[in-house]
Amino acid sequence: MQRFDTRTAQAGFSLPELLVAIAVLGILAAMSVGSGQRSLALMRLESTGRRLALGLEQARQAAARNGQPCSLSLGPSGWREPSGGSLPVCGISEGAEAELEAGLELRHNLPAALRFSSNGLVLDGGTVLIAAEGVALRRCLVLSLPLGVVRLGRYVGSAEGTPSSSACVADEAL
Repeated sequence: MQRFDTRTAQAGFSLPELLVAIAVLGILAAMSVGSGQRSLALMRLESTGRRLALGLEQARQAAARNGQPCSLSLGPSGWREPSGGSLPVCGISEGAEAELEAGLELRHNLPAALRFSSNGLVLDGGTVLIAAEGVALRRCLVLSLPLGVVRLGRYVGSAEGTPSSSACVADEAL
């Protein structure tokens, strides 16, 4: 016959102790999910800015390489072929023309067709504003004339209206 030993019965956890431990783990998990989503949105924001800059650089190189002018358009989902233009489309890689990911907002003041000369100079310029849900940081990309210098920065202007190049300030993180 086995005897009941009170020392081993008290060695485990009580129900209130287990409930407190589960609650603490739940709170820690919820905090990590929130910061993980914010971190993912920030990475999407950064990669979109770099992908847009890559598309511009590749378009310039394509115009210079082919020795003929070409054009490119920025739509709500990224770089694409301009509609109804007389210039050929600048060839860019799939990575640069990939669609924007969910949760990103793209606003710009670029013309309908961004034109590049046969030697790679940019004939049009403007500012692109990139914002992500859940992230206070807004990135901007400024395309300057005539050399086509691309500047990535942090946007400090109004969230409404047309983006302005003067509101795109240098960021130490870039």
